[in-house]
Amino acid sequence: MDQPMRMKNNGQISIVLHSQKKASIQKDIQDHEMVPKNMPQEHAALREIEEELTHLIGMDEMKRVIKEIYAWIYVNKKREEEGLKTGKQALHMMFKGNPGTGKTTVARLIGKLFQKMNVLTKGHLIESERADLVGEYIGHTAQKTRDLIKKSLGGILFIDEAYSLGRGGEKDFGKEAIDTLVKHMEDKQHDFILILAGYSREMDYFLTLNPGLHSRFPLVIDFPDYTVEQLMEIGGRMLKEREYMLSHEAERRMREHLAWVKNHVNPTSFSNGRYIRNVIEKSIRNQAMRLLTQGNFDRHELMTIRSNDLVIDE
Repeated sequence: MDQPMRMKNNGQISIVLHSQKKASIQKDIQDHEMVPKNMPQEHAALREIEEELTHLIGMDEMKRVIKEIYAWIYVNKKREEEGLKTGKQALHMMFKGNPGTGKTTVARLIGKLFQKMNVLTKGHLIESERADLVGEYIGHTAQKTRDLIKKSLGGILFIDEAYSLGRGGEKDFGKEAIDTLVKHMEDKQHDFILILAGYSREMDYFLTLNPGLHSRFPLVIDFPDYTVEQLMEIGGRMLKEREYMLSHEAERRMREHLAWVKNHVNPTSFSNGRYIRNVIEKSIRNQAMRLLTQGNFDRHELMTIRSNDLVIDE
């Protein structure tokens, strides 16, 4: 992807995360490091967030856009000090992608950075879904939605599978939730940040349900599925944190299995990072049963997940 950020006609910025980049783009990101290592202490907030971002696999463009938002906020403060005009921008976002691609993790990091930058007073994340907004009778939905927004003031309201609010048609109370959200996005646009998340195609349809939705999300971010290599790296880090490792044969079998899954399983039903975590946790329990049966508690064996320990669907 030679141009990972593209401005749409409606003013939205589309960003694609953790996709494979050409060497020139990777070098460009490195050459334009936003905050050099020797920058003053006042940039400690970004440095701290950057440290956390290094633990995320891929997502080069998200790391870059976070720096751009930081730079915009910081420069605005400098303009204010010089008596120049400054303007606030709505920072509501839409995250599009399949499960397990890091959407909630990124939302938490954004909240933490914005709190440190005084964009948000609290920086907390309120996670919600359709059931948290939609009521059972007329007027109930609007009140539930307002209450949720009130809890989110000073932080981020993250609504997963947001497209489900529009599934019931005109008479469904989900439409009332959408209308209430749109109103408060405008009235309280600088008091909280709304992030809607869900599958790409469903979220595109969701945007058509209210004429005011499109213009209120300046940042639309795509979270593609992880590659096999990225999934192996995620798994490797999870194992290392737990002081385990894969044998050579187990690593080969895991890699072949992931390649098969990526080619044969419907992408919307594959949970990416969550899938790897589940396989590892099941395999660790399987290894424990094997060692208990064998009575072999050698240090190396205690740390090694072997091929027959892996719990995967062939």
